[in-house]
Amino acid sequence: PPTPTDNINLGPSANPNAKPTDFDFLKVIGKGSFGKVLLAKRKCDGTFYAVKVLHKKTILKKKEQNHIMAERNVLLKNVKHPFLVGLHYSFQTSEKLYFVLDYVNGGELFFHLQRERCFREPRARFYAAEVASAIGYLHSLNIIYRDLKPENILLDCQGHIVLTDFGLCKEGMEQEETTSTFCGTPEYLAPEVLKKQPYDRTVDWWCLGAVLYEMLFGLPPFYSRDVSQMYDNILHKPLQIQGSKTVAACDILQGLLHKDQKRRLGAKTDFLEIKNHVFFSPINWDDLYHKRITPPFNPNVAGPADLRHFDPEFTQEAISTSITHTPDLAASSSSASDAFLGFSYAP
Repeated sequence: PPTPTDNINLGPSANPNAKPTDFDFLKVIGKGSFGKVLLAKRKCDGTFYAVKVLHKKTILKKKEQNHIMAERNVLLKNVKHPFLVGLHYSFQTSEKLYFVLDYVNGGELFFHLQRERCFREPRARFYAAEVASAIGYLHSLNIIYRDLKPENILLDCQGHIVLTDFGLCKEGMEQEETTSTFCGTPEYLAPEVLKKQPYDRTVDWWCLGAVLYEMLFGLPPFYSRDVSQMYDNILHKPLQIQGSKTVAACDILQGLLHKDQKRRLGAKTDFLEIKNHVFFSPINWDDLYHKRITPPFNPNVAGPADLRHFDPEFTQEAISTSITHTPDLAASSSSASDAFLGFSYAP
């Protein structure tokens, strides 16, 4: 009888033979609610990858399999953008799902932000522009990113942005469509999401505003240690911009962080409005897309095994043997295997 791993393969040059033992798993470089991201070296050619390992059981428990499938489909759609992480292939065992992703080792934007407290305007503008470019591209495919936050914004070894973690993307969003699932990170949740009202692609421009604000000021807008106070601030408190920021920076923040999504910057012509805002006038978008602009900060990583920009809390963690050695048990229930049918992918 077929086991849960005998799944339909999606890729034309299918690689159903991929398995955990193809890799040496070296370090934990990230953690999410469903699993871990590991630095792995493929044995056959010595290439480094980031391998995201998710537990089917926890995902099924949390009724999240749609998110996961969305992640896979989004990654499949988006392999062609300079600022989005690429998926090489995915495979599964009876208990786990494996995503083999680009290994990006310049560190989380969050890591650098915490270390430096805040960035100067030109540096913040560069990152915001690369992020906006990736979001604009996702929107052109009718995908809302939904979970933009510094932890999901990585730097590559040259200092360019890489957006990662597509678990919260909403696929198939046409221009006028709205959706009302509640997800995202508390500090960055847009008012319409908090109110559980339908939202659309402008939610991503709110999040871009939140990230830009945090880059410039060192804290998210409307931040409070008391979460209910913070929610109240997001819904009702006018945006306060202190300090000597340029008029253009203040204006774009007011536009992106507009509480009314219909009047938010990006509501009319989406990415075009962002692109044409005076704050971004120093940016040549074509040069940006082709990575012809020298990043304002070079992470100076020595090589793939250089983990200086990763949180030591993760990198010192032991890798559980279950990840590297998974007995091929039948999944605990047939529903577990059906939920992930068609999961393996190789280009």
